[in-house]
Amino acid sequence: MNYYVKRIGQSIITLFAVVTITFVLYRLMPGGPIDIMRNRMIQDAIQQGQSVDIAQINRLIELRTNVDPDQPIHVAYYEYMVNVIVYQDFGDSIWRNEPVFDILFRAMPWSIFVSVYGLLIGFTANILLGALMAYKEGSYFDNVSSIAATFLNSVPYYVGAILMLSFLGFQFGWFPTRGRFDPATTPGFNLPFMLSVLHHSALPIASGIIVGFGGSALAMRGNCIRVMGENYLRVARLRGLSDNRIAIRYVGRNAILPLYTSFMIGIAAIFSSSIIMEQIYTYPGIGWYTFEALSQRDYPLLMGLLIFFSTITIVGVLIADLTYGLIDPRAGTSDQESY
Repeated sequence: MNYYVKRIGQSIITLFAVVTITFVLYRLMPGGPIDIMRNRMIQDAIQQGQSVDIAQINRLIELRTNVDPDQPIHVAYYEYMVNVIVYQDFGDSIWRNEPVFDILFRAMPWSIFVSVYGLLIGFTANILLGALMAYKEGSYFDNVSSIAATFLNSVPYYVGAILMLSFLGFQFGWFPTRGRFDPATTPGFNLPFMLSVLHHSALPIASGIIVGFGGSALAMRGNCIRVMGENYLRVARLRGLSDNRIAIRYVGRNAILPLYTSFMIGIAAIFSSSIIMEQIYTYPGIGWYTFEALSQRDYPLLMGLLIFFSTITIVGVLIADLTYGLIDPRAGTSDQESY
């Protein structure tokens, strides 16, 4: 129990540390977002021939960002965190002029749908391919697959996304080139809408599969070959265990262990890669809003997105820590060794 409490506590502290450092950097760096917002409002007032009221401008900044520019940084940080934790109020987006939480709540399901399916399919394909390559070590299939996996692993995912969009989307017209679903369909639990969602997400999901494809297959191949040389496999064969049981319970289970943590961390990596992927496919999700927030210097939206990405990363690592002992019984979950 102490192990779980310790890991959860470390994750909470890490999340607060990331948010705190980012908040402080935003406030203290020269020409920060708040200064840019103030200067923009002053210029707009001058262009419209209005008098410049700094106090009123600061009140508008506070309403949009949940941060009072005149407050000391520690007080502003405390009030911002209270609004986020207690009221789920991240402020209003400067670019969209709507609550940041509403934008995140609207975009999050689409990014999770595309990213998680791409990661699961890609990871499963990598594991199966790596195991098959190890089983046929030294064969023609193994040599060709190793070369192909090395090549695919070295190709940036956005290159594959652009090629798929160019050929499968524009040239052949097999898949839509933008959007999350057909506007002619009625959103809801109906067959035309769900088929439209799958059709529009096919290329983004395929791009997610390309992320890191080949690298995990080569790692799985190497792990399987290493495990197959262990003495306990010879003992298992002498005991008369079937090849299927040896392959699944002994080889596969031990070979996949080093890839488990990287799989959980890969959840965060595939969300970060969605920034470019969603721009390529014009797929409005978390990545699409992140790019636009960076372009528009939308400070409240960037802070909300940062909290989202940080939470996904930390939760992925936490789940890996808490469940690793279930996958590998040899990994203890206590601070003391058991004999």
